[in-house]
Amino acid sequence: MVDSASHINEGGIVAGLRDLGLGAGDGIIVHSSLKSFGQVEGGAQTVIEALMEVVTVDGTILMPSFNHGAAFAAGAPGYYDSRETPTTNGAIPDLFWRLPGVERSLNPTHAFAAWGQHAKRYTEAHHRTITMGPESPLGLLHADDGYCLLLGVDYSSNTFHHTVEMATGAPCLGVRTEAYPVRTPEGAMVEGRTWAWREKNCPFTDQGRYHEVIQARGLQQEVLIGQSRVLLFRLRDCFAVLAEILREGKDGFPPCSGCAIRPRQVARTVPSDWDQARQCLVADSAARNY
Repeated sequence: MVDSASHINEGGIVAGLRDLGLGAGDGIIVHSSLKSFGQVEGGAQTVIEALMEVVTVDGTILMPSFNHGAAFAAGAPGYYDSRETPTTNGAIPDLFWRLPGVERSLNPTHAFAAWGQHAKRYTEAHHRTITMGPESPLGLLHADDGYCLLLGVDYSSNTFHHTVEMATGAPCLGVRTEAYPVRTPEGAMVEGRTWAWREKNCPFTDQGRYHEVIQARGLQQEVLIGQSRVLLFRLRDCFAVLAEILREGKDGFPPCSGCAIRPRQVARTVPSDWDQARQCLVADSAARNY
């Protein structure tokens, strides 16, 4: 039920999500802005409960719970702990990872949180693979024919475009080439690996030169929930569109193969512990032990 254009409750959110075509058993990655809805009765909890009601425990809800390095900034704890490190992704995901039954991965800067049928499978080995690679939480959701749900945010929030970049070998992102302290749920302090961000922005993903192709090809659904513009699209469709752009270039920008942008070099930069030929951790990777 929607009481006014600026006021919405759980029933109104559920109805809007179902209008998009979401239902029981679906797998979704959710990027969100709570304030985009206007006034939500019950706040972030209400949005999360609406999502859970629609996809049910037979589906899976995945959300970013990244700290983007904030856990290692001056004055911060200096380590990542899946049980206590806040996310910088907003009110909805920061409540989501704290809820009972939600699993959270151990990547030190870009952990994911998940609830539902595949929550444990998606998150349990994230620290042993490529941050946004094919075996990451997003990569596994893609393999399961999942969806991306944008709640009041645009495609710049679509983390899945990084999965496309890493799956297609974009040379601008480091593969497990930054190391940070991680405190495990058992209390041990270990070395955690994550990707290295690029030294400059990508003209395609960071600057949003692909969403209009998805829209033009009719590959997204859109509804208004409260004041929030909500978009839904299949990850497989997004992958196909973006892989084509990264391979061929667009708007005068060269394809990945002709781009000079490379991973950044910072104090935390280390040699990769990933065997590219075998697509697995090297034998002496610390991640093999936790």
